[in-house]
Amino acid sequence: MRRPHLPARLPLDPYVLALLATVGLAALLPARGPAATATDLASTAAVALLFFLYGARLSTREALDGLRHWRLHLTVLACTFVLFPLLGLAARALVPGLLTAPLYGGLLFLCLVPSTVQSSIAFTSIARGNVPAAICAGSFSSLAGIVLTPLLAAALLGGDAGGFSPDSLLKITLQLLLPFLLGQVLRARVGGFLVRHKQVIGRVDRGSILLVVYAAFSAGVVAGIWHQVSLPRLAALMLVEAVLLAVMLLATWYGAARLGFAREDRIAIQFAGSKKSLAAGLPMAGVLFGPHAALAVLPLMLFHQMQLMVCAVIARRRAQDPVPELPRARVAEVSRPVPQGAARAR
Repeated sequence: MRRPHLPARLPLDPYVLALLATVGLAALLPARGPAATATDLASTAAVALLFFLYGARLSTREALDGLRHWRLHLTVLACTFVLFPLLGLAARALVPGLLTAPLYGGLLFLCLVPSTVQSSIAFTSIARGNVPAAICAGSFSSLAGIVLTPLLAAALLGGDAGGFSPDSLLKITLQLLLPFLLGQVLRARVGGFLVRHKQVIGRVDRGSILLVVYAAFSAGVVAGIWHQVSLPRLAALMLVEAVLLAVMLLATWYGAARLGFAREDRIAIQFAGSKKSLAAGLPMAGVLFGPHAALAVLPLMLFHQMQLMVCAVIARRRAQDPVPELPRARVAEVSRPVPQGAARAR
């Protein structure tokens, strides 16, 4: 039996290092008083900007073009917004033995955010899977997550995520939904500008998330967050997340086989259905959890790096598997060029 080869260099995401540095800055120099007020206002504007950019970059036409793969997309959506939340609810049994209630709230929130787009595409491509399907599945998940993630968080997390109060629903609408819809409406006008300046827009994008993280952890430090997380609890959280990721990777791979999907479709389902989006989850947590967002985003940040490292190993292993010869029609479908606009989606 051939043993899987580890890549020479596991993907330690530089952006995760930047996020950790931002957390360290918030721990040493948290925003207080008038500075905290200004940071909160800037964070609110940054979240609105982020979701405007998400809407302006996401091509709904290209997502709708993939409707002929509806079984695959429904499978990914079911993994993201049904199976993941069910596993998160089952983890409630680990409180207070392994996890504290706040850490469990962050773990459950992690299970509710949409899938990634960029890394799902990258790993599917490395593993020689169905890249167009991965693009469309990630796009569908992002679109659905704009609505489903806040609703699921309000229903399953209750008061910790704002509940269904008019104030929380207004915040979700003004900071998430309206900017996203505005970006979709103006996509035809601003899409070209975003393409021409994608490097600058990418820096604005990531800088805005860093601001959101700084605001969240500043509020957490002022509230005494580090007195609520011990090293044993943190180690327990990482162990639980490792088990969660393993269960999802196995469920998506073997479940897709039981549903009759071909190998290249199983690869797309595994990578799109087992991962969670840091870029979408961080600003959503800031809106939904307010001053309690620091503990809510900690599990997501850890899971993000874990999924990158594990999926890199799996993608390299899948790339070495012998691929059975496909019918001509299927080969044409799998090798169809990736739409340029979709490849830029996050």
